[in-house]
Amino acid sequence: MSQTLHPMLNIAVKAARNAGSIINRASLDLDILKINTKSPNDFVTEVDHAAEQAIIETILTAYPGHGIMAEESGREHGAKHSDFVWIIDPLDGTTNFIHGFPVYCVSIALAFRGKVEQAVVYDPTRNDLFMASRGRGAYLNDKRLRVSRRTRLQDSLVGTGFPFRKGDNFQRYMKMFEAVMPHVAGLRRPGAAALDLCYVAAGYYDGFFETGLNPWDIAAGSLIITEAGGLVGNFTGESDFMNQREIVAGSPKIYGQLVKLLTPFSRVISDDDTPAAASADADTDEETPVAALEKAVRKPLRLRKKSDDIATGDDAPF
Repeated sequence: MSQTLHPMLNIAVKAARNAGSIINRASLDLDILKINTKSPNDFVTEVDHAAEQAIIETILTAYPGHGIMAEESGREHGAKHSDFVWIIDPLDGTTNFIHGFPVYCVSIALAFRGKVEQAVVYDPTRNDLFMASRGRGAYLNDKRLRVSRRTRLQDSLVGTGFPFRKGDNFQRYMKMFEAVMPHVAGLRRPGAAALDLCYVAAGYYDGFFETGLNPWDIAAGSLIITEAGGLVGNFTGESDFMNQREIVAGSPKIYGQLVKLLTPFSRVISDDDTPAAASADADTDEETPVAALEKAVRKPLRLRKKSDDIATGDDAPF
């Protein structure tokens, strides 16, 4: 990366590498790994907790007044009412990790007033560092990233995810796959959404779609894609995807074609009597991760207007 890193991005890189070192050391002794189950098919290990703690300590040492929203500890750490909120997944792809399947990563994003401004996704198995600052482009190590130039969906390789949590509706997913698969060259599911999004940014994939993801799964990767020239939204093409728990991404041409196929399966269509929408998950009384993020930043996710006050110096997000 030819330009100097923004101070906050530099801290994110340091935190991600610290977590990656913990993950790499633990990968050498998987047989003695302590594994707990958060819910059916949803695992957490002592490595998740140790990596998350290392990230939080690195961030709060540099920016003690910032907020934290992390997968394992939620909002336990950091300031509760800061405009700056770090969104952290210490080990995206835990199931892959505990099986020795080398597709997992660390994902760290910084949101300012609900809008992601800095992003890092680190693949410790390959020492691949994906990063972006809003308005400054996206990079893989020192290489500038651009999304794929393909324009026809039938020539495209598309990433996705499969349902595995309780409450996921498998039949809904099957109908979604049936709608997409005949129109693409191939469909892939490695199992780490943050890396999937980076693969779109790098042009390895031409597009990506999935439902049921949390902000820490997609916050960093979404900025990396847009800074690489791609588009990200929900299944109807709206930009408030982090509020919807559904995401589609891709190069501009492929994105539009995927949205056209996926719109009937959107959870946010107001007329909720379509067969696809009728099988959406039931709401629960538990506070959603997005609601927690909105409380943490005090404002809902939105586009910032030119008239908004912005920070300056080292506290500026860009």
